[in-house]
Amino acid sequence: MLKKSGIKTPADLKGKRIGLPEYQLTACVWARIILEDDHGIKPSDVLWVRGGIDDPSRPEKITIKLPPGVHMENAPEGRTISELLETGEIDAFIAPRVPSLAGRRHPNIGWLFPDPIAAGRDYFKRTGIFPIMHVIGVRRTLAEQHPWLPATLLKAFSAAKSQALQHLADTSAAKVSLPFVEEQLVAARRLLGQDYWSYGFTAANRKVLDTFLGYHHEQGLSARRVTPEELFHPAALELYKI
Repeated sequence: MLKKSGIKTPADLKGKRIGLPEYQLTACVWARIILEDDHGIKPSDVLWVRGGIDDPSRPEKITIKLPPGVHMENAPEGRTISELLETGEIDAFIAPRVPSLAGRRHPNIGWLFPDPIAAGRDYFKRTGIFPIMHVIGVRRTLAEQHPWLPATLLKAFSAAKSQALQHLADTSAAKVSLPFVEEQLVAARRLLGQDYWSYGFTAANRKVLDTFLGYHHEQGLSARRVTPEELFHPAALELYKI
């Protein structure tokens, strides 16, 4: 966010110009969910400015039809939303990653939440939601031809995750170049549970998906309200019927 725009709390975003790389990106959908649910800022309360983070040629990859009252404009030709934030032509920025320009300790640019991790922990404790960002898709024609494929893929990814977490918990030699990674793993499990990134159609994942799908439809990104059950092949659902 731009400090000189007078933004001290999420409520101050009302009436502001907010940049984003693509309106339909999952991270942007979740940000709008949290802004509306937690802080009363609806998508229609701000002006959205769409443009590439660091490459002005980035397009909106999926055709969208915004609901009435929601307004979005494109960044000026040849300009990025990172540049627009630096020059003060937008007031805030939502994206999956920090822009290279605005991320260089710019004295007038800062986080909306002074402690983003604390804000995320608080959100999870209150809602039980840890926002899901990605899913693995299988073409319907392949699933129909090979009904065993979706469940086998789920088992394979689950086994890979289990192995990765075992390596991550190995204190004899760190697997990533990050200090205190073992302590961060312990803290994550204390807050989110032992299987803190659960795969498949678990009860916790169903709640998160249902929340996302409801707002996805409200935000004009899906033609109808999709249910979480529709996203999973029956063979994948069976894994969790014990």
